[in-house]
Amino acid sequence: MDLKQLKSNKGARHRRKRVGRGNGSGLGTYSGRGMNGQNARSGGKRRPGFEGGQTTFIQRMPKLRGFKNSNGTVYQVVNVGDLNVFKDGSTVDKQALLKKNLVSRKQALVKVLGDGKLEKKLTVTVDAVSKSAEKKITKAGGSIKTAEKKKKVEKKEKEDSKENKEEKK
Repeated sequence: MDLKQLKSNKGARHRRKRVGRGNGSGLGTYSGRGMNGQNARSGGKRRPGFEGGQTTFIQRMPKLRGFKNSNGTVYQVVNVGDLNVFKDGSTVDKQALLKKNLVSRKQALVKVLGDGKLEKKLTVTVDAVSKSAEKKITKAGGSIKTAEKKKKVEKKEKEDSKENKEEKK
């Protein structure tokens, strides 16, 4: 293929509008500005967001409502009653919840809440569990492993080891 054979795609190039060059051009008489109104005048354009004197949409929006907690954690919630989908004695973790479509996002944290009744013995491994859910799972004969408790225990162990080092000195 030679350079002389290259062509741009159809519709990619446009002719320049030649405004006010007679009615035969399609942009004569009013030059594409319509009839006499504010927009037909020179310098008659209105600012962005102007709605003809009506209170603008931006001004009608509510202001300063609430706040977003930058330190807050957002959990994907699964209720205890939803866990009856699993077989008796199985392990419930993020991957298992994803497969059963009880959770939608892989990276987000998962918390089990105590709504519903659990009829199966399960090993639940999630990021957080409410107290009522914990009671129901242990009552059904299951066990719980949470990531938050591990983190808290690790922090305590680090603090204890620091105190022990200071006492020895």
